[in-house]
Amino acid sequence: MSSTPLPGIGVRYDLTTREQRHLSVVAHRDGSRTLSAYGQDDPDACALSVRLSAGEAEALIDALMPAHHSPSLLSTTELGLVAERIGLPATSYWNGRVLGETRMRTETGVSIVAVLRRAEAIPSPGPDFRLAGGDTLIVIGTREGVEAAAGILGRE
Repeated sequence: MSSTPLPGIGVRYDLTTREQRHLSVVAHRDGSRTLSAYGQDDPDACALSVRLSAGEAEALIDALMPAHHSPSLLSTTELGLVAERIGLPATSYWNGRVLGETRMRTETGVSIVAVLRRAEAIPSPGPDFRLAGGDTLIVIGTREGVEAAAGILGRE
């Protein structure tokens, strides 16, 4: 699976199955998803595209989960929260600065629960954590807060 940031839209995830079928999911910033399947003869020809609301996408995810899926796992959408990945561009103003300088929680109310850097995950980064271009921040908060956080992190 590969992912491609779509500025202002969300993230596109692409998967090629064992049978060489190309599928993609666009995770929109509003929580909705667009699921697309492409023709086997022409991988650029979209054979099916379905837009799902956040609730429909969650129902589909539940249906695709293995049988060992625990019902005790927290579903953030039921609480009015979203969890999202926000990429830090190499040209970001915050590249090389410490996380505390962003005033992220104070300004947006979101929590940064982890930072993905290359093949490493850094859980619960503190205010003295130094950001680097190419980092992906895992944030949780309200939809509005997450969008404000993306705006702050995108500052050049």
